[in-house]
Amino acid sequence: MASDDEAMKRTGMWGNPPKGSVAEFLVVAMPLIISSGSVSLMFVCDRVFLTWYSQDALAAAMPAGLLHLTIASIALGVANYTNTFVAQYEGAGRKQRVSAILWQGNYLAVFWGIVLVGLVPWSRDIFELIGHEAKVIPLEAEYFSVLCCGSLPIVFSANLGCFFSGRGQTSIVMWVNVLTTLTNVGLDYCLIFGKGPFPELGIRGAAIATVTASCTSTILFAALMTRGHLKEYDLWKNRGFDAKLMRRYLRFGFPNGMSWLVDLSAFSVFILLVGKLGADELAATNLAFNINSLAFVPMLGVGIAVSTLVGQRIGEEQVDLASKSTWIAFTLTGAYMIVFAVIYVAIPDLILYPYLKFSVDKLGPLREQVIVLLRFIAVYTFFDAMVIVFGSAIRGAGDTRFSLIFSLISSWLIMVLPTYLFWTWYGGDLELSWTVCTVFIIFLGIGFLVRFMGGKWKTMRVIEANVIAE
Repeated sequence: MASDDEAMKRTGMWGNPPKGSVAEFLVVAMPLIISSGSVSLMFVCDRVFLTWYSQDALAAAMPAGLLHLTIASIALGVANYTNTFVAQYEGAGRKQRVSAILWQGNYLAVFWGIVLVGLVPWSRDIFELIGHEAKVIPLEAEYFSVLCCGSLPIVFSANLGCFFSGRGQTSIVMWVNVLTTLTNVGLDYCLIFGKGPFPELGIRGAAIATVTASCTSTILFAALMTRGHLKEYDLWKNRGFDAKLMRRYLRFGFPNGMSWLVDLSAFSVFILLVGKLGADELAATNLAFNINSLAFVPMLGVGIAVSTLVGQRIGEEQVDLASKSTWIAFTLTGAYMIVFAVIYVAIPDLILYPYLKFSVDKLGPLREQVIVLLRFIAVYTFFDAMVIVFGSAIRGAGDTRFSLIFSLISSWLIMVLPTYLFWTWYGGDLELSWTVCTVFIIFLGIGFLVRFMGGKWKTMRVIEANVIAE
């Protein structure tokens, strides 16, 4: 079991907060919140620049980006589950297995990178099949193609980052993601508008900036690993393919990846159905979701922190402290989400300002529609906190199969199917579609809370039992 001094060293903080305390949670979570917030800012800037460039580019970016993320979600879900293995192995003091699981993730990243590149020739056919407006389809295909070509570094970066986040060394993840965001934002501006020596590439430039930033992140994580941890974790020695460990990794990680696929594919279908209503409805939906990412995406850092703390405490056989950390996370996250709900309802123009300042002529007519959609988000945002915190807690213990089955049933039966039927029978309605989406998220949040309260996760482990620590 790792000592307190080692834990303090991993966090990179001066001090040793008690396990299961608010202070411990904040030490682990705050860098991850800032890290996820920087990623959120990256996507917001991407959409803001595209808003200034062209409303058609804005309408194309979210469905194309979401489709790529959906297709890549299995790979990303498995890669991010490396965090749980690292946390539990680290909590049990088994450093050799930490490096071994990281290499298994690297091998899967290469496999998925090759698979996703193979989709490029069918990019335009995919969006023509979906049936969006003709002027948007070429832009969607262009954005999607570049992201597919850059999938390998995106998955690699997710896997390598888990080496640090799973061990509680979250400040490193924060700084790498902040630098990655700055790289992306700078390249976004230059490549979209053609500033300085760069050509004007529009939506293609936005995608190239994203891929380049992911390459930067991968290089930084790899350099930091080899600099300070090569000997301690025998990173090079444990590089071999381990079939038994890979099977265990896939046994728990694959359902997590499938959960990502289920959630994202459901939202992708939702976005695509809304897109059939017209470019304005699609742009308004894209804008509302993008604005909400300012609140939602930083909380994904809370989810990683919860998974890390739950995983480490389970590795240490201190399940009660894992439960305590989860409730602390929910209390703070719920309060944070309520603040944003108030902003969405009371002062929406404050958060809309960056989008409207330089593009009133393009987005002015959408303002009222976006404000209505933000009210829907205000209703469900507190339940989003439940999804993030309690879902991350049970997955951090290894309860990934429930997460998959529950997400599959609820997302497709409660959100996708009703939206499709409304669109088919009544020609579609934006507010009715968003009502269904809101009901789905409320149901999902309550479901994860009930599962957490049931306590089955307390008996679960992803690491091997009854093995002497290395």
